[in-house]
Amino acid sequence: MSDADLIALFSSVAGSDAVLTGEAAAPHYADKRGRYFGKALAVVFPSDTPQVAELVKLCAANRIAIVPQGGNTSLCGGSVPLSEGRQIVLNLSRMKRIRAVDPVNYTMTVEAGCTLAAARTAAEQHNRLFPLELTAILNHCEIGGNLSTNAGGNGVLRYGNARDLVLGLEVVLPDGRIWNGLRGLRKDNSGYDLKHLFIGAEGTLGIITAAVLKLFPRPQASATAIVAIADPEVAVRLLAHIRATCGDTLSAFEIISRSCLDIVFRHVHGTAEPFAKQYAYYLLIQSSDVLPRPLDDALRNAIQNFGAGIAEFGVTTDADTAENWWKLRQNISDAQKCEGISIKHDVSVPISRVAEFIARADGALHAAFPGIRIVAFGHMGDGNIHYNASLADAEQNKLFIARQEGAVNKLVYEVVREFNGSISAEHGMGQLKRETIRDYKEPLELELMRSIKQALDPQGLMNPGKVL
Repeated sequence: MSDADLIALFSSVAGSDAVLTGEAAAPHYADKRGRYFGKALAVVFPSDTPQVAELVKLCAANRIAIVPQGGNTSLCGGSVPLSEGRQIVLNLSRMKRIRAVDPVNYTMTVEAGCTLAAARTAAEQHNRLFPLELTAILNHCEIGGNLSTNAGGNGVLRYGNARDLVLGLEVVLPDGRIWNGLRGLRKDNSGYDLKHLFIGAEGTLGIITAAVLKLFPRPQASATAIVAIADPEVAVRLLAHIRATCGDTLSAFEIISRSCLDIVFRHVHGTAEPFAKQYAYYLLIQSSDVLPRPLDDALRNAIQNFGAGIAEFGVTTDADTAENWWKLRQNISDAQKCEGISIKHDVSVPISRVAEFIARADGALHAAFPGIRIVAFGHMGDGNIHYNASLADAEQNKLFIARQEGAVNKLVYEVVREFNGSISAEHGMGQLKRETIRDYKEPLELELMRSIKQALDPQGLMNPGKVL
């Protein structure tokens, strides 16, 4: 069947206004970082799950590959097409309905195109919390993509990854059948827990079209602290101390290196030094509770009673002050982008080894590449560090990345391997780490993954060239 005939069929299913081709479709073929660019026959925007199923059946019958896409905020090229092969982009952004909110069951059922911001707002309207927190892209990322990449964010310390926030899924399988697993059950021991196959699979096994999400009581009080330290080793010990002192009220514990703030201050208006002096590392700590009680004294006392290692700190319950501190963390990625591409690492190690990882990786890179700039920040509370490398000079940096990216990755990933960590903590694999993963997963793990892929998608049409 010709491309024109296929596009006509897609239009007959979704409507002519729901099919983009040519220049109108081009923005959907490029990733957020500007690193990956592909091509496709069209971008199709289905309005509901039956339309998704019909489109998938058409593609399966004509051996057309499908790239599921939501807000297209992937940092690993997972939501854009490859540069070769016959494929379409199936964008679920029109499927944004909130089907149900059950505040008594503490669940909500939303479609894949619902933005994270809309889901959180809907929960708040029922005095509930959906705790997935990706503040920098809150208004752009969508639930389907969040689940397909098992997104993390600031709240994992207390609430877990996206995987931990899902009770049920609706999925269109590679042959077009619809699996309805939209059950709001906390306990269901009736066989394999199929939803976990699709969460984190990056659209390579099927298309998530809706989900039952867990809700939580909405916090009524919070306190935020910013802490200056000289070494990440202090952060490791302080995290353990505050968890023991403040318990489950601790909801975020982020680390920021000095190099991060230097870039933010250059490019983000309205940001300022938190202290009169400059320090090597900073921590952002948040405590929250469903009881409307002051939390600042408990957090302040925990920090004061910690002992040596803290240079300065501040604690606030004022929302504006806390927001200004969080701007320093939330704008790091966008500020980095202003200075060009960096070699990004989204890694995780056991929390107790985070300081060792940073020290070992820093030492290895500085020894191998004098003058390298390391921008390290992230979710100290769950062991996930965003560890990025570049050169300060833009032209030199382009050459450096072109020539040395592989060598930089190898040095960093070998340290991760030594600490029994992961080379992808929350961003997924996409195209970026598709080949690299072969060196860092056991052969049996890869064999099992390929077996699952073959069983569910024997034609290999679901998001080809990603993950595996």
